[in-house]
Amino acid sequence: MAYSDFTLKRVKSELQLRIIENESLFSAVSEVEISAYLQETLKRNLPLALAINTEKARSELIIINILLELKEQLANNISLFSGIDFNVDKEKGLAGFCDFIISQSPEQLYLDRPVIAIVEAKNENIISGLGQCIAEMYAATLYNQQENAGIATVYGAVTTGNEWKFVKLTGEIAYIDADAYYISHLPKIMGILIEMARQHA
Repeated sequence: MAYSDFTLKRVKSELQLRIIENESLFSAVSEVEISAYLQETLKRNLPLALAINTEKARSELIIINILLELKEQLANNISLFSGIDFNVDKEKGLAGFCDFIISQSPEQLYLDRPVIAIVEAKNENIISGLGQCIAEMYAATLYNQQENAGIATVYGAVTTGNEWKFVKLTGEIAYIDADAYYISHLPKIMGILIEMARQHA
């Protein structure tokens, strides 16, 4: 079993988490100005990514560029991992590869203090990716506890590149944002990502 095997039902039953899905988590977060470089990159890449319409194209042409902008906005005080093997507890199924993990540490040679897990939605189905995302977030919580990182909340996102759905895990409660955000509102998405990455325990 791996992260990708988790559904919302399995997250509840096997990881003993409560799920709350009727709260607007980030509506008050301010928008952040996007660099001219990212605007131009997405202007060029977005139509192609949506036309090709594969997970690989959306990852390489859209998602990674947004996450690189996040790293730049935070003056490289975070680290970004793509396709990382993140084995925390194989017996619980908390093992396998993660699409993207963002950590609060600037160390890029190894993972330290993971705070955001980002999952590419398979077959453009945001809902089906939520179980996997929450499982990765739960693993990040366990990892931080083992390392005495003192991070109380771990965040996540499931995205098609065009649509973003955010999640917050605090203790044994996973909050799935009632709102969805689209790339047409990228300054808001960037504001949310920055807010999540800057969190303090």
